[in-house]
This record gives sequence, structure tokens and C-alpha cells, in this order.
Amino acid sequence: MDAFLTSIFALALAEIGDRPQILCAVLAIRFGRVAPVLWGLGLATLVNCFVSAFFGQAIHQWISEDPLQLFYALSLVLAGVGMIAWRRPVDLLENWTLSPFLISFFGLLILQFGDKGQFILAATAARTDMWVLTAIGGWLGVMAACVPALLLQEKLASMLPINRIRQGGALIFLMIGGYLALDAWGLV
Repeated sequence: MDAFLTSIFALALAEIGDRPQILCAVLAIRFGRVAPVLWGLGLATLVNCFVSAFFGQAIHQWISEDPLQLFYALSLVLAGVGMIAWRRPVDLLENWTLSPFLISFFGLLILQFGDKGQFILAATAARTDMWVLTAIGGWLGVMAACVPALLLQEKLASMLPINRIRQGGALIFLMIGGYLALDAWGLV
């Protein structure tokens, strides 16, 4: 259950103001419909979360506990840095001529591949035998962050202090990741 809850909260926080959330809002505005973007987001995120957790679970069997904790710490530290670092602009997929669902699915699948959420999920799954719960928790976390962007679109940015949330989230990830790294090295 720890992996499930950790995945929900970590990914929900990591995705606030991030590129998948922005792309969801832009696609919903572009197509004038939420449903195909929601389905594309849901399926792309589900695939991504299960792939991440599955590979994290495979790592679990190869590596001992301290390196796994260091891997987890590193994923959190890098997520924290990623939340305050400069981000590339989001490709709005304007030249794609597929259906709204397929544009949403493939665009979000590609965008999430190699993202900080994928590393957090892999590292979380690597620390537990419950990789399926990790994947489901990660999926719920991403959906919790992106669905409001789909529904509220540009209004979300005016309703939430997104920069402050990202700075606070970065601080949380950096502090927890730093502590776990020091603990893995036996320094605390």
C-alpha cells in the first residue's frame, strides 16, 4: 500500500504545471472536446505507468536494498531539479493529422516517455514487490494532475499558483531525496 500511495502523491505533485498537463489543456482547447483527449491521456498514461513499474520491478530482483534506495533518492532529486529547471516548450502537435484520440494518445505517450514521473515510478516499483499497485497509483496521480487541466484549461493557471506549487514540490523532492541518499550512504 505504501508504493500505491507514494506513487499517487509523487506523480500528482510532479505533474503540476508540467508538459503533459499543458498539452492536455491545449489539445482540449484545440479539439473543443474533452472526451478524446481524456481517453488518450488515460491510455497513454496507463501504458507508460505499467511499463515503468514493470521495469522497476525487474530492477528489484537484481539490486540490493541500499543501491535501490539510492536509485529512488536520485529519482526524487532529479524530479526536484526538473521542477525548477527550464523546460523546453511543449510541441502542440499542430501538424499531426490523426484523430483527436490518436493525437492525444501518441502525443502524450511520447511526451511522458523518459519523463521524471517514469523514473519515480520505476524507482518506487524497484523498492517493492507490488509493482502493479505502483503502476495504478502512478496512473491515478497523473490523472489527478491532468484531468483538471482538461476540464479547466487556461483557467487552471489563474486559479492555482502553479509556480509556487512547483517550487514547493521541488523543495519536497529535493529534501526527501537528499535525506534518502544520505541514509543509503550511511551518513544519517
